[in-house]
Amino acid sequence: MTYFLISLPFLIAAVVINRGRWPKATAITVATLLLLTAVFDNLMIAAGLVGYGESQRLGLSIGLAPIEDFFYALAVALIVPAVRR
Repeated sequence: MTYFLISLPFLIAAVVINRGRWPKATAITVATLLLLTAVFDNLMIAAGLVGYGESQRLGLSIGLAPIEDFFYALAVALIVPAVRR
């Protein structure tokens, strides 16, 4: 099973929970989390703290970080503003 297939249900749930609303808070949250993910995932991979099997990846990367790493941050960025009271 690929990392994308593992992430897909969470991304779908995040979009449903967010209900297509893209207020300013969600956009800022998405941008911030994706930037932080890009920086810190690349640092962790470069330091050898984590690794990814090549056969489970889509093959796209941002620096050293596979694109699938950004799916988790995107899901959280969509869910948190939507469920905040």
